[in-house]
Amino acid sequence: MTPSSSLIQVRTGELAERIAAIGDCFAIEGEFLYGEELQSGHINTTYRACYRTDDNREERYILQRINENVFRNPGAVMRNVEKVTRHICWKVMRRRKGAAGQTLSLYPARGGRTYVTLEDGGVWRCYNNIEGTHTYDVVENTRQAYQAGYAFGSFQELISDMNPDDIVETIPNFHNTRKRYEALMEAVEKDCAGRLESCLPEVETARQWEPDVDRLLGLQATGLLPTRITHNDTKINNVMLDADTDEAVCVIDLDTVMPGLVLYDFGDMVRTATCTAQEDEEDLNKVFMQMPLFESLLEGYLDAAGEFLTSEEIEQLPFSGKLITIEIGIRFLTDYLNGDVYFKTHKPQHNLIRARNQFRLAQSIQDNLPQMNKYVQKLSSSYKKKRLH
Repeated sequence: MTPSSSLIQVRTGELAERIAAIGDCFAIEGEFLYGEELQSGHINTTYRACYRTDDNREERYILQRINENVFRNPGAVMRNVEKVTRHICWKVMRRRKGAAGQTLSLYPARGGRTYVTLEDGGVWRCYNNIEGTHTYDVVENTRQAYQAGYAFGSFQELISDMNPDDIVETIPNFHNTRKRYEALMEAVEKDCAGRLESCLPEVETARQWEPDVDRLLGLQATGLLPTRITHNDTKINNVMLDADTDEAVCVIDLDTVMPGLVLYDFGDMVRTATCTAQEDEEDLNKVFMQMPLFESLLEGYLDAAGEFLTSEEIEQLPFSGKLITIEIGIRFLTDYLNGDVYFKTHKPQHNLIRARNQFRLAQSIQDNLPQMNKYVQKLSSSYKKKRLH
């Protein structure tokens, strides 16, 4: 497998001039040399700009525009990102934590804010570039699964003492599985795209999953699961890995940081890291979770987060993978019924194919839950002992 590295490098022309002009809005030292457009795995428009400092060093920075179609309140997004990155930087400086404790740092813009709104449109921010790192799009071995789990567990641990009330919910009800299910049933009733007849088995499958959608919400409502600050996009390509050792260095893409349950983050890691088939794989025989990847993911996550998690949170880790997979399947099926208005599609019935894929993966996770629960119990006992000491 090769690292994610798609980019277009530009040294002259309109794009280079634009990158230089954006960089000029921030507290960047030195002379602009060239810019690169990063094209892989980004919702937002992203450039990397290189500058030469007065002492002849080359420094690179990330310039990124927030996608206002997805994030309707960029100011709230930036306030969340600023609070989280500052807190992690403070914790890292105090603890001298290992590489996975590093974080993106925001550079100030004119006027003292951490972002600018340009005259021709767009809200932009500037990050440090984490040198000597790369990302992967798919987990292919247990080492990578461990590092993904450790990176996001470390991220959660570093912000575990922050007050969730200080962070704005920029996408309301993002993981409210009851509301996601109700949206599907509404789409079934309206059948506005005339597609219901083509997906009746999938709708029935979703109905069979309904008893699961309230489980974590109910535990949260009774206080058994605490509301914390979570990442909400825990794919491995949001983890920067050391280019030489493949060890986790930094978690990126913080725009979806919101109050929620840590189980949503871990559940999405199970969904994306334990199955090597793509979300739109049509051969469902290739769609299944792999226990060795789950075990390594869990080990990395608990090595980083095991001491601050409650017993109830740890107990629900396996189920969270099933729940988030069901949720994503429901969202794909809802969008299919509504005429493909949210997710990008590239072939006929693309969202229906994705829904079938996710429901098959959810069933695979369900089939493996006894073994997953057993492994969680085995590991969690050691973290209980640590907390007692």
